[in-house]
Amino acid sequence: MGDQRFKDSVESTLKVIGGKWKPLILCHLSDGAKRFGELKRDMPDITQKMLTQQLRELEQDGIIHREVYTQVPPKVEYSLTEYGQSTRELLDVMAKWGSRHMERISQKPLDAEEETPTEPSR
Repeated sequence: MGDQRFKDSVESTLKVIGGKWKPLILCHLSDGAKRFGELKRDMPDITQKMLTQQLRELEQDGIIHREVYTQVPPKVEYSLTEYGQSTRELLDVMAKWGSRHMERISQKPLDAEEETPTEPSR
């Protein structure tokens, strides 16, 4: 793949599923359909506004499906579309890399951390 095409492809991927929250949302939905409250409970650090925004963007990009059930109280479920399920392979690669990275960091000796330089004595 040409260098520019490679960069353009990575940028295209990041426009759809990049950021702090979208990959996590996709991970949670890879287990099956979830209601908004379940997603919010699974990701306590995300604000309701941000979760709503991220879900809307993923829906607009055809990655997730929003199912509204006409009942009282109203019920809405989110699930991966068939196209959205294709992100699983990407998430698996990210998870493997993350595991290797965490292992690497945990093996880093404490004395290898940057030391604060001291001023020479006068």
